[in-house]
Amino acid sequence: MELLMEISENLQRGKSKIVKELVQKAIDENIPADKILEDGLLSGMAVIGEKFKNNEVYVPEVLVAARAMNMGAELLKPLLADANVKSKGRACIGTVQGDLHDIGKNLVKMMLEGKGFEVIDLGTDVPAQKFIDTAIEQNCNIICLSALLTTTMSVMEDVVKAAEKAGIRDKVKIMVGGAPVTDKFCKEIGADYYTADAASAADAAAEIC
Repeated sequence: MELLMEISENLQRGKSKIVKELVQKAIDENIPADKILEDGLLSGMAVIGEKFKNNEVYVPEVLVAARAMNMGAELLKPLLADANVKSKGRACIGTVQGDLHDIGKNLVKMMLEGKGFEVIDLGTDVPAQKFIDTAIEQNCNIICLSALLTTTMSVMEDVVKAAEKAGIRDKVKIMVGGAPVTDKFCKEIGADYYTADAASAADAAAEIC
């Protein structure tokens, strides 16, 4: 459908104003909200995700595309709620305690939203217990942990232990990432998934759910 392709293409270019206008036009033409979301916004974001993974676009392009997606999604939210469109899953994400870096975390959040996830962003410097409390309260399928400092990586292990202690370890998958984090470290601390970049993280999350 021409209009949905236009939404996707303008989203990839980061034209948030045009995306918003086109989404409104699609709504006015009675195109179902879930179709606008899937074939317009999410398909555009999927292209950006792939290009980001292949180093064909960089962080600034991802940020403007995500902003365009969010502007379109705002218009769709009430319609999607009425249509009972289920999200792919729910994740809480944050940078672990002692660490204030958030660019990587924000990218993963955008990529997850681009896959149709609901994401609860806990920000930076998040204590281990807060991840667990949020996962329980919000019924999350996935906890995403980010760390950019070698000194804060150990907090990821604290989160895994806290999840075991709270009895939710079998219900929630724990994903870890960040510059110093490796697959080996992920296995050592008993987390479930490590990915090297934001787009792969979103792919892994989609597989989990």
